[in-house]
Amino acid sequence: MAVDTFFVGVLKGVGKVYLQTAIDCHSRHTWARLYANKLPLIAVQTLNDDVLPTFEAEGATVEAVLNDNGREFCGREDQHPYELFLQLERIEHKRTKSNAGNPTALSSDCTARCSTSTSASKAAAPGSTPSKTRRAARSSKMQVVLDQYLIIYNTKRPHQGRGMKGTTPLQAFRDGIPKPQNEAPEANLKPAA
Repeated sequence: MAVDTFFVGVLKGVGKVYLQTAIDCHSRHTWARLYANKLPLIAVQTLNDDVLPTFEAEGATVEAVLNDNGREFCGREDQHPYELFLQLERIEHKRTKSNAGNPTALSSDCTARCSTSTSASKAAAPGSTPSKTRRAARSSKMQVVLDQYLIIYNTKRPHQGRGMKGTTPLQAFRDGIPKPQNEAPEANLKPAA
């Protein structure tokens, strides 16, 4: 699992917008949310509300998370909310090395695609509602557009990338979940005499 935060920009009537993405490195299955800041609690919220429920519904677990050394991901292990959450969920936290190029390129590539999918919704909608209401409406509209894009990306669009062989990320995600080993059938066991 790779997690990254991307600064989308400052949008008129909305303010600063950040895109938080999480991508399963095996299947390319992606989760993404738009936020007005990049606090550690936002990174926790993305994992807790979007990623972990999907894994639990499929009977899988997140073993490790890879991200950069951003302040939203790294801090004192006994105080930082993101670090504490990963400890609570028993998820190994892997960090990229400084000046190591772009080891989270998979996440960065996905972030770029997701941010362009919301560009159509960036235009300010006309209306006479108060400023805060308009801002929330625009933000939620952008999230709806992003969610619609992710449905297509994860379930309908076949990927030709390395190891994907034309499958969708959702199918690759489900195919990649280890199947339980069948034990010897009980019918073959003979009772002790």
